Amino acid sequence: MKIIIYLGHPAQFHFSKNIIYKLLQNGHQVKILLKTKDVLEKLVKEYGFEYENIQERGRKNNKLSIFLASINRTISVFKIARIFKPDLLMGTDSSVAQTGFLLNIPILTTLEDDFDVIKKLANLTYPFTTYIVVPKVCDVGKWDSKKIPYDGYMKLAYLHPNYFIPNERIVSKYIHAEKYCLIRLAQLNAHHDSGIKGLDLKIVNKIIAICEQKNYRVFISSEASLESSFSDYQLKINQNDIHHIMAFSSLLISDSQSMSVEAAMLGIPSIRFSDFAGRISVLEELEYNYQLTYGIPTSQPEKLEALVDELLSIQNLNDIYKHRRERMLSEKIDVTAFFVWFIENYPESARIMKNDPDYQFRFK
Repeated sequence: MKIIIYLGHPAQFHFSKNIIYKLLQNGHQVKILLKTKDVLEKLVKEYGFEYENIQERGRKNNKLSIFLASINRTISVFKIARIFKPDLLMGTDSSVAQTGFLLNIPILTTLEDDFDVIKKLANLTYPFTTYIVVPKVCDVGKWDSKKIPYDGYMKLAYLHPNYFIPNERIVSKYIHAEKYCLIRLAQLNAHHDSGIKGLDLKIVNKIIAICEQKNYRVFISSEASLESSFSDYQLKINQNDIHHIMAFSSLLISDSQSMSVEAAMLGIPSIRFSDFAGRISVLEELEYNYQLTYGIPTSQPEKLEALVDELLSIQNLNDIYKHRRERMLSEKIDVTAFFVWFIENYPESARIMKNDPDYQFRFK
């Protein structure tokens, strides 16, 4: 079987890496396409996969640049697919869906954002895709007939205990502290991030003060360049090690939705301070069904500070959240195993999931 998988973000690489590895191991041909985005290309290189970068230059953060980059990606994916002749395309980007539609190749769109959060992307993608394979809680708007829901999360594809075991030796290379908290600052420049606010300089300073008062070290991970006043807190690591660092932390405070989900997968309490709070179904389920994360809108900084203080005052914080994680894992499937089965058995797998959605629980 020949498959094209497009990666547009580091989180998409992490989601796909074990799926790709198993497909290659099973004798399939997988062509990886990607664009320049943060540390994405570096991660793929370090993992040893062959790939093709179809957007080597980062784009500017304006509507025209976003539009032109999308058009150019579609042209590139189309040219590659026409020569490679894949049996299946998989990815999130509209360029993949539009190419599949034009060449009559089945396309699986894989994401975990609700339609209302990514309307522009969805409207350019969903009309052309074959199936939208998403966590059960995700809302795909009027395209529900194309939805293949699964009981899991994209982040479980790489943070499920079947695939990831935290290594304290890796952490000890960077961190020499018994207790530490992570602050993650996202660079909110995606097309759906317009008008979205998050953590600012003043709030970060207050969080640091609270953590240090509780005798916790603080480390900051940031997509953008940090203020010089935070240089002593900057987390300087190989990005492939970030999940080990997170797994032994006590608390994540972030304006990154993606990293908040990752923390929940690892049983680490997280507080996301963002205007996306209350708007993303995956995080809402993790917050209200499993009590693994907390969302606070940017209009309530005092609530954020109070919650940081409250959580760090709990003596058995780690045990509480590990127990909550175990409950979550017991109710969710092995996402990697599910996707490998779904791809290898397509299109029969799609018919099975439409007729008998509980079939997926064979992959628990």
